[in-house]
Amino acid sequence: MIIEEYARCELPTLYGRFEVRVFRHEGDPDEAIVVSMGEDFLPEETVFVRLHSECFTGEVLGSLKCDCQGQLDLALRRIAELGRGVVVYLRQEGRGIGLGNKIRAYAEQAKGANTIEANHALGFPSDLRDFRVAAPILTSLGIQRIALNTNNPQKIDALRQHGIEVVEVVPSLTEPNEHNQDYLRTKAEELGHFNLIGSLRIVK
Repeated sequence: MIIEEYARCELPTLYGRFEVRVFRHEGDPDEAIVVSMGEDFLPEETVFVRLHSECFTGEVLGSLKCDCQGQLDLALRRIAELGRGVVVYLRQEGRGIGLGNKIRAYAEQAKGANTIEANHALGFPSDLRDFRVAAPILTSLGIQRIALNTNNPQKIDALRQHGIEVVEVVPSLTEPNEHNQDYLRTKAEELGHFNLIGSLRIVK
């Protein structure tokens, strides 16, 4: 997979000053974004990394139906605390089905489907995302060993299969609410996401 860094700048944020890089990769019109703090990552260094998929409804509109905004917030705060780390932000809205289809899936959920059943009702698999592009991006930054901030085993497998050593998994646990508890339970029980069931304390 051929990737290239297209743009770079420093960006002051609520969490601190980050460096933002935009990567373009062959065969994909969407750009990947790297938000990082710290310089000169060394191959032997274990770097805190989160792979995060775009979520317009959560990150822009403040939707309570998912945990995406909370996970991104936790990762950026942790990087600021450490003074080093990376978020690789992938434009894979709605587990890869796009924003319009995600809204259609939400309409299916309003009829009683869970997040996976809604995708299937629209003719999509459970998850269309592809995390492979993150590996060459991390390698281009000099990163080979990571502490991966995730609950998703697919992200771990994808990075390991493409040359990144995942030496630690750092769970990403947010506070559940009455609107997303079934979503979190479905991710745990049907998609194999770990560390979620124990965090579900909302009572119906």
